Amino acid sequence: MEIITDMRTSAVHGRAFAVMGICTGAFAAYAPQLKAQAGLGDAEFGLALLFGASGAVGAMWLAPRVDRMLGGAALVICALALAAGFLLPGLATSWAAFAGAMFLASGAAGLLDVIMNARLSGLEARSGRSLMNLNHGLFSLAYAVGALGAGLIREAGVPPVWCFAGILCVTALMTLGMRDPAPSEPAEDANEPAAMALPVMIIVLAGLIVLIAFTAEQATENWSALYLERSFAANAAEGAMGPAILGLTMGIGRLSGQEVVRRVAEGRLMQIAAALAAFGLILAALAPVQWMAYAGFAVLGIGVSTIGPTALAWVGKTIPARQRAVAISRMVMIGYCGFFIGPPVIGFMAEAFGLRWALAMMGILLLGITIVLVPALRRLARSDTAWT
Repeated sequence: MEIITDMRTSAVHGRAFAVMGICTGAFAAYAPQLKAQAGLGDAEFGLALLFGASGAVGAMWLAPRVDRMLGGAALVICALALAAGFLLPGLATSWAAFAGAMFLASGAAGLLDVIMNARLSGLEARSGRSLMNLNHGLFSLAYAVGALGAGLIREAGVPPVWCFAGILCVTALMTLGMRDPAPSEPAEDANEPAAMALPVMIIVLAGLIVLIAFTAEQATENWSALYLERSFAANAAEGAMGPAILGLTMGIGRLSGQEVVRRVAEGRLMQIAAALAAFGLILAALAPVQWMAYAGFAVLGIGVSTIGPTALAWVGKTIPARQRAVAISRMVMIGYCGFFIGPPVIGFMAEAFGLRWALAMMGILLLGITIVLVPALRRLARSDTAWT
């Protein structure tokens, strides 16, 4: 089967995506307890996450240089740094301690995000295979496992620091054999200009698509458990089902998208997916009963799952090889800010309007991908034969 071949081709990268999923899923499940342990309100929690985002943005900018410096050990070192970084929020008992912990954990996440996506994009170009949706699907499935497992562990009364200590041990085992020798820089084509300018507007528009998708995704991941516990009096395990359902359906959507993207144009796929995601998030936000919220998170997961990977894959195959690492890092820096600004944005909106309306407004923002951004990107890239 094609998917088995794809999994073998990107086995090393898939482990890195899985580590990211487990760590962020467990964090989402423990978010209500971490928030209470540090004594934070909604806005204070959001502000601490926003401070953490600054560490991620700086790390993303430096990621291409760090990638070259660490060489074949880059994925191993960044994965271990990520798992170790998530130990710190579990120790925080004040705003300053929690914000500092998130700065370090988010910085490690930013490094791993850029490096694993840039290397996977290069592997796609070398192998001629579409691998982005598959590996992002592995992230989502690992996220679901991490969220559900951590929710059950939290329900049993285990402190967050011990849960993340266990994840660090699992990560150490997963990094065995995870070295990825950095390929040599491609030779410069004598027929191309010595310094070809990056297609800035394409990178910006595609980055904004990823930004909105990942903002909605990460905001829901970090606030869904709290939303369920607050709105429906769900217990810890029931609350953890929110991020777990999202992660599971995103995994299913991305694995399905691995085949769909071979048959459907990138732009059309992103438009359909964004409209579906918007409907799901609005349904979850306005749900009068708990099962409808679960259903909304499931629809959101299916819809939002393919937007970011499809945009990343399209830019990766369009950019010349020698520019790919820088182009992906810049696009990821724009897009992946959604992973870090999503939770604080929801926090600020929740403080002002309530958590239900904050989530609903995020759903409306997803419609901007369908109505505005994809048509603009299609017009800009219409002369490029890679866009069909």
